[in-house]
Amino acid sequence: MGPKISIIGAGSGAFSLSLIRDICLTPNLSGCTLSLMDIDPERLEAAHGLCRRYADELGFEVKLEATLDRRRALEGADFVVNTALAAGHDRLQEGWKIAQRLGYSWGGSFHVMYDEAFWINFYQFRLLESVIQDALELCPDAWHLQVANPVLAGITYLTRKYPQAKVVGLCHGFAGVYHIAEILGLDREGLTFEIAGVNHFVWCTHLSHKGQDVFPLLDRWIEMEAPKQPGAGDPGYPLSPKVIDLYRRFGALPIGDTAHWSGASWPFWYHSDEQTERRWGEAPAEGWRRYFDYVARNAQEVRRISRDRSVKVTEHFPPSISGEPMVPIIESIFCDIPRVIIGNIQNSNEFVPGIPRDFEVEIPTLVSKRGIQGIRTLGLPKALLAHVLRDRVAPVNLELEAYERGSKELLLQLIMLDPWTRSEGQARQLLDEILALPYHEEMRAHYR
Repeated sequence: MGPKISIIGAGSGAFSLSLIRDICLTPNLSGCTLSLMDIDPERLEAAHGLCRRYADELGFEVKLEATLDRRRALEGADFVVNTALAAGHDRLQEGWKIAQRLGYSWGGSFHVMYDEAFWINFYQFRLLESVIQDALELCPDAWHLQVANPVLAGITYLTRKYPQAKVVGLCHGFAGVYHIAEILGLDREGLTFEIAGVNHFVWCTHLSHKGQDVFPLLDRWIEMEAPKQPGAGDPGYPLSPKVIDLYRRFGALPIGDTAHWSGASWPFWYHSDEQTERRWGEAPAEGWRRYFDYVARNAQEVRRISRDRSVKVTEHFPPSISGEPMVPIIESIFCDIPRVIIGNIQNSNEFVPGIPRDFEVEIPTLVSKRGIQGIRTLGLPKALLAHVLRDRVAPVNLELEAYERGSKELLLQLIMLDPWTRSEGQARQLLDEILALPYHEEMRAHYR
């Protein structure tokens, strides 16, 4: 008998299909139960139908459940995958428009012009905590795989407040190291690497291929090949000009969202004005526009396929492993197959030296039936540690303190940490206009 896997926020048909695809391609999970839960009945029905058809087309044995009742989904679960977003992209973008009108822009804090904005995080904190509370009652031994943002603040908050819960945050950004290896002509099977940092601020500090240091090869590629690359000017390119410049400054490679347009476009100095952005090929506004368009098109395509039972789902979503870490973690724990997987856990044993012990870190972990065990890294260069403490640790600690105390004043202080803040009046106006939006009644009542 296989494990019971509960997906909270399963109405995203594309994500649910990605998960069921990986499950269907993992023979050790044959016979598992997949419980899909969402608050939107139409989206839930579509996701359930697509997953059922996909498993049937592949001849994979899986018991599928669909429910609007979260507690029912959690009953007896072995694994809980939380993908739910409590406040949608429309609210995020409306807040961004206010911020930009008031002088905020890209490259500042992760709490304003990014999808971890404080007016989104508030609802996520409430959701994450309610899921954990229900699960500790209904499936206290289950592993919680936190996929939806904010992974950094969420894992920090949950592991501090609920140390008895088995929680890990997951993000696919670390896979950027494989894209870099591909550019250099290296196969991933021969790679060994160390990635350290906090979520959406991780750095590859050591990279080898079949025992040989890759950084000298990378240095030669930068000097000889980088100018010739057709995609090198694209801000989404794994070795974009900004990534190369940061590597030269710090001696470590920014991975995933760390220096990407989607990762709050850190750091600030590449976005100080339009001329500087053009120089570095930075266009985060365009990147986000394409992303939101893609999400809308993808959702429309999922709805179309779900309604047309004459098409084969596997033709539109070919049966190939996604590369996401959720199913490998589930298989490793349930079947006792040891693997090293990049995960987000509490820094309890100083896995990244210099980061507070009660804070989240993203590091290599050993996953097996014993659970998820952090592997101590050599840490970050001192200059990078200074940046992570200022730009990630300090703001998250301040935001969580504001949330727990319900303090509007501390929320104002969070905004004032943003490098685009020029006055208290500017920060206060942003906070007041965000809170005044009609759908933020709950947040207004919380932050007194």
